[in-house]
Amino acid sequence: MDTLVERARPRWGRLLKRILAIALGAVAAGIVFVLLISADARYIARAGIEEARLLLRRRSIDKLITDATTPAALRQRFALVLAARAFAADSLGLAVGKTYTTYVDVGRDTLLLVLSASRRDKLREVTWTYPIVGIVPYKGFFKASRARSESQHLEQQGLDVFLRPSGAFSTLGYLSDPLFSTAMSRDTMELVATVIHELAHNTLYVKSQTPFNESFASFVGYRGAEAFFRSRRDTIDAHRAAARWRDERTLDVFYAELARRLDSAYAEPLTSARLEQVRETLFGWAREQFRGPVGQSLETYDWRWFAQAPLNNAVIIAERLYRMDLNLFDEIYLQNNADIAETVRAIQIRVFTQPDRDPYRALYSRPGMNED
Repeated sequence: MDTLVERARPRWGRLLKRILAIALGAVAAGIVFVLLISADARYIARAGIEEARLLLRRRSIDKLITDATTPAALRQRFALVLAARAFAADSLGLAVGKTYTTYVDVGRDTLLLVLSASRRDKLREVTWTYPIVGIVPYKGFFKASRARSESQHLEQQGLDVFLRPSGAFSTLGYLSDPLFSTAMSRDTMELVATVIHELAHNTLYVKSQTPFNESFASFVGYRGAEAFFRSRRDTIDAHRAAARWRDERTLDVFYAELARRLDSAYAEPLTSARLEQVRETLFGWAREQFRGPVGQSLETYDWRWFAQAPLNNAVIIAERLYRMDLNLFDEIYLQNNADIAETVRAIQIRVFTQPDRDPYRALYSRPGMNED
């Protein structure tokens, strides 16, 4: 008769721990491997770490307002931001979530630097691809040294580059964005317009359609700021917001014409010498326009800044990101009885219910519209 052997019961807890440890080790190894071979992955990881450091320093704006140690001028700015946020939710119909309920002092005058690049012989932007937002024609850096290094690297490839500061950014409502100290130095009109602009991103964002997203947010930001200040009987800032929106539309038309002239010139076969001559001529024409009719028509911008600022293809592309077919948004606004909330809803419905992935074509294909 065979001897009976009692088998030990399997220790499922220990087994599961081993499986989990192996799985975690594999994931960690995979992440390390991706970081080693992918510059984009390293960039995203660094950006995520920097952003996490900022988010960990968030402080409640409500508590800062009631804190006796908070300077009076700062408390007034905080109150203005909360009022603009409430107006955006209640009167403009924007998705505010927990955005701008907290504050972060970043300890420097620049939050991040944004890099754009383009070919020199065409208005063709360099693009990068990120999770959620898709393809975008710029790259942000929290550290200036990395921004300058990347800019120099692209210049060495023969590209036009443009590096500019930014005092705010949006995670589209996913991370309850705080108000950054870099936005607080702006005047009251621009501060409110910035708040509403970023909240517009929370409300409508189309993946890989940066010119539409930024231009839509510019429209909502300045038109919304005008409505906000009118509701408070602040005619000075209301008039300034309206004037800034007129300036944005003026610059939209100007940069569109400059882009048209550049595209036409770049379409011809050009030697290196001829390319430089064409660029010098057209960028010289642009500066003359800023010293002349375009600059003199600006109400809120200093034309001298535009006339003296560097110009190249990357600059033109970056300037147009926020000013693309702005008159289209105003036309829809007027069709909706100058009601921003109704305009936002009309744009959302049109963009999300049309099969065309190009949001501008979706808007231009509205009944009664003739697409250019």
